Amino acid sequence: MSGASLILLALAIPFGATVLIAATGSRPNLREAVTLAAAGLLFLTVLALLSRFRGGAELSLSLIELLPGAPLAFHAEPLGLIFAVVASGLWIVNSIYSIGYMRGNDEGHQTRYYICFAVALGSTMGIALAGNLLTLFIFYEALSLSTYPLVTHHGDDEAKRSGRTYIGLLMATSIGLMLYAILLTWNATGTLDFTAGGFLSGRVSDGLGSVLLLLYMYGIGKAALMPVHRWLPAAMVAPTPVSALLHAVAVVKAGVFTVVKVAVYVFGLDYLGRLPTADLVLAIAGFTIVTASIIALRQDNLKRRLAYSTVSQLSYVVLGVFVLAPLSVMGAALHIAAHAFGKITLFFAAGSIYTAAHKTEVSQLDGIGRRMPWTMGAFAVGALSMIGVPPAAGFLSKWYMLIGAWQIGQWFAVAIIVVSTLLNAAYFLPIVYAAFLKPLSAEAQAHPHGEAPLAIVLALTVTAALTILLFLSPGLALELGGALIDR
Repeated sequence: MSGASLILLALAIPFGATVLIAATGSRPNLREAVTLAAAGLLFLTVLALLSRFRGGAELSLSLIELLPGAPLAFHAEPLGLIFAVVASGLWIVNSIYSIGYMRGNDEGHQTRYYICFAVALGSTMGIALAGNLLTLFIFYEALSLSTYPLVTHHGDDEAKRSGRTYIGLLMATSIGLMLYAILLTWNATGTLDFTAGGFLSGRVSDGLGSVLLLLYMYGIGKAALMPVHRWLPAAMVAPTPVSALLHAVAVVKAGVFTVVKVAVYVFGLDYLGRLPTADLVLAIAGFTIVTASIIALRQDNLKRRLAYSTVSQLSYVVLGVFVLAPLSVMGAALHIAAHAFGKITLFFAAGSIYTAAHKTEVSQLDGIGRRMPWTMGAFAVGALSMIGVPPAAGFLSKWYMLIGAWQIGQWFAVAIIVVSTLLNAAYFLPIVYAAFLKPLSAEAQAHPHGEAPLAIVLALTVTAALTILLFLSPGLALELGGALIDR
């Protein structure tokens, strides 16, 4: 099969699965089998693309022309393949988890849930494999629209209110700022094609380049730079598998992926080094990392603590890019994968706790590790990754960002990484300590429980293992991250 055919297949599988999921909606076992089969086929297709790329093949596909010089185009490159492998692989695990969670909590509208999930993964593949800014924007918007019904899944007033915040902020930033930046770019350069080393240098003035940079960074609202981060904690009203999708598989990863893609393939690191607003973006990322960590420290609701942790962790990627050192950019790309595995584990654990014990607050978790050792053991692994402690994958990405900043004397970034790491430990380690070393509350003793359903425990165990495996065997991730900065 040709590279173009594989790209087309990667897009067709999740979108085509929606038809089969809808057709089998009245037969839950078959519906979920279709979901798992589609997820597995997509992952194998992405692995085939990866194999072709590593073999030196050119993997491109161009369809209809949307603007002069800007067709609906797709191209596989190192950063996109990192994102595609992570997202497609985690769709399998999240689907297994969803079966246990949605059934265990007797959730309604399950067919709609699986349909929207498949559309979201198809949109994610479009983003990961986009060959130009316009193609990326189309699938970026499709991802926002397909996840809105997931955020508002419960249909109550709180869900509708949170959904309005979610879709309102994401669409306002993308249409009001990102689309405007894309049109300005096209008008000034006549192209939107992603190009190794960037294509703006010499085609726009430094003044316009500075303006474009801010438009892109805040237009990519999914990256959750403050103050356009509020959509993310608002979306925590959704079921836990949706939170996992938002935080680990697709939505926020689409945001920071787009930040890296624009920085490397539109501006180029050398050109960014000439723009005064690049230092401003670095400062905003540092502010977001520390401020979101402090807010997370004060949250008793477990999912809200995890949400503000995500706001902070996303800005590590932005920080790593705008240090403008090759190693830090490589670390930023690796953090997309490391954060995905660690954070999905944490959200899976939160959902497991809710399903088995109906607890949602950090203050309710004393001694729960003795009742749910698999769940809280996996939570501990995810927490160590977010802090950046070996043998978890988060250490790997933070290390490269730290060394990159250190080598060029970017002491602001070094200080941010060190301080935020201490804050990460301050809001994660007390949870692990309380779960395993504090006695069970009287209420917990009166209502004994065990682990959540097997599908949930299996999924969170797999993602915890992947978090450790990425640290122990980082070869492929380092190869793709190195290829990104060598291009």
